[in-house]
Order: sequence, then C-alpha cells, then structure tokens
Amino acid sequence: MSKETDTLNAVLMARYAPRPGRYPLLPALTPQQSLALLCRVLYREGYNDHIAGHITVRQEDGTYLANPWELTWGEVCAADILRLDQQGKVIDGDWNITPAINLHIDIHTARHDVDVVIHNHPQWGSVWSAAGRIPPIYDQTSALVDTDPGLYDEYRGTVEDGAAGRAAADALGTKKWSLLANHGVLVVANGIRQAHLRAITLEWRCRLAWRVESLGGGTPLPAEVATATGERTDANGFPFLWEAMARDEIRRDPGVLE
Repeated sequence: MSKETDTLNAVLMARYAPRPGRYPLLPALTPQQSLALLCRVLYREGYNDHIAGHITVRQEDGTYLANPWELTWGEVCAADILRLDQQGKVIDGDWNITPAINLHIDIHTARHDVDVVIHNHPQWGSVWSAAGRIPPIYDQTSALVDTDPGLYDEYRGTVEDGAAGRAAADALGTKKWSLLANHGVLVVANGIRQAHLRAITLEWRCRLAWRVESLGGGTPLPAEVATATGERTDANGFPFLWEAMARDEIRRDPGVLE
C-alpha cells in the first residue's frame, strides 16, 4: 500500500471517528458477540448453505473462537460460540466443532497476519467456483477489496480430510481470499471489520458479475481504478459499514448478543 493511501486512510478515520458526546456506533461487544454478529450478517449476505461453513477468530491467549457445527449462521448467539485450543479441540462451549476445523488451524498456523478465517459455500461465490472463473469487477462495491481472489482449481473432497484441507490452505498462500473449485470460498482477515468487508465484497462481486454476464456482458472497471478503490478501503474497512450492518442485526434480534 502506498504512503499516500496510508495517509488518506488515517485522515478518513480521524475525520469520521465518533465524537465525544455522540452515541457510539455499536455498544461495547465481547469477542463472542462480535463473532455471532458476523455469522448473522454474513448469513443475510448469502453465506447460508444450511449448517455448512465455519469462522474462527484467533484470541490473544492463542485460543480460537468458532461457531458451532450444529447451528446455522442465521441462529447463532453469543452464548453458542465455542473456544478451541491450538489443535482445534473444544475447551469451552456446549456444542461440537466441525470436522473441517483442520483447514482453519492450518491457515492460522501458516499465516500469523491472519486473525479471522471464513469458509463457506455462499450462493454466488459457489457459482463462480463451480465455473472455475474469477468474476470481473463491474462496479464500485465489487472493488472495495483490491486484488483478485485466487482460484484453487482442483476439487479433492471435503476439507475435513487432512490432505484436502492442507491443499486448500496451501493454495490460498498469502492471498486475502480464494475460490475453491466445485466447493466454495475462503476469506482471511486481520479482524472482524476487515473480514466482514472482504466476505461481503466477494459475494457482491460474484452476484453482480453473474447478472451482468447473463445480459451478455459489460465493461469491467479499469484495473487501476479497481485497485485504487480497494486500497483505500480494505485496510481499515469501509467507514461505518460493519457497524451499520451489526446494528441492523441487533435490531432484528437483540437475542444475538445473549
């Protein structure tokens, strides 16, 4: 990222930060509440393949928080969130963890810059992963994250298989996100806000590109414009976006925080 982009991000965050005396954008949240809200918000964005999909969040003590296997992302509450040890075993919580947790542990182990790992089979990301194609960027919202997703173009089975999970993690490499052929998507991030932006941007990009191409195609954004847009927003998240979506979910069901 350029020095100019760093400076612009700092100016934007300072200008639009909540001021003393104003209402906070969100109430103070526990890590469990933040993860439950992320599950709920992404569920409404299309990350809703029944009980498939899992999110892990690295904690300062080296443990991980994760959503339970048995629940859809649309019903998870803060009390349902599990705590895992460094091997992915449940050490706190009343539910089970997915057998595919090895995929997350492999990524966290390899990527010390990554605090959040998301894997799911979202509606539109799964279309492009099945087609083995990277969706073009046709609008501003699709460009909120710079760089194209990687494409892992070999389906080797469900990722609870250790070898298949490691292959998917290796294919991700140092990328921010990837499409897994005939399977779904992987998204990694340095925190909840960035994870939210990357996950919704990928699904929006996939959905809009499918619609544009179903009409016969369109003109993608120039590469330099798309890159500049993503560099401005990806590092810190689009101002107020995560908070607005989280507030909306709390209004829909305050029980998500319980």
